[in-house]
Amino acid sequence: MQNLLQYISIRCFVDISLRERIQKDFEQIDMPKGSKLLEQNQLSRKLYFIKQGVIHNFYFHNGKQVSSWFYAENQFVTAWYSFYSQKEGFEEIECIEDCILYAISYEKYQKLIADSPPFGNFARLLAEESLSFLDYFSKGWSFLSALEKYNMLQNYFPNIEQRVKLGLIASFLGISQETLSRIRGKK
Repeated sequence: MQNLLQYISIRCFVDISLRERIQKDFEQIDMPKGSKLLEQNQLSRKLYFIKQGVIHNFYFHNGKQVSSWFYAENQFVTAWYSFYSQKEGFEEIECIEDCILYAISYEKYQKLIADSPPFGNFARLLAEESLSFLDYFSKGWSFLSALEKYNMLQNYFPNIEQRVKLGLIASFLGISQETLSRIRGKK
């Protein structure tokens, strides 16, 4: 749990009582490759921190699976819309490697925010970081070429090709696997 505590302590002061509360409220879960953390049209009831592994968020458009994001070690993941709004979401979340996660329920997360002003500050910063990154990403993504999208993804996740199937990467980039192969061949 040290990496979770370190991640939080970079963003807020973690005293002994907050440390103990985090250790109590976040539970470690081991999920094998292929496990689903969330199915389409379900309510996202948990926020996860990845200790080990890679997770894939995706949705379906016209019956086709579309990758929406990849998460790896030392990142928080959930279906953000569903978790924050507590409404049914459209995304699915799948482990694409064996994963070790720390999970906290929405209820415990909200209680921890209410009980601990430093953790409340952390939660605000996490939401701000997520929102600002998604806003930056979404506004520029539409105007990038396939090569620029690929380069941006590699900057975000340098070793993605060793950990994620090329078909999922192509889906995320909105291109065919053949186009991805051509792009990779030019590098």
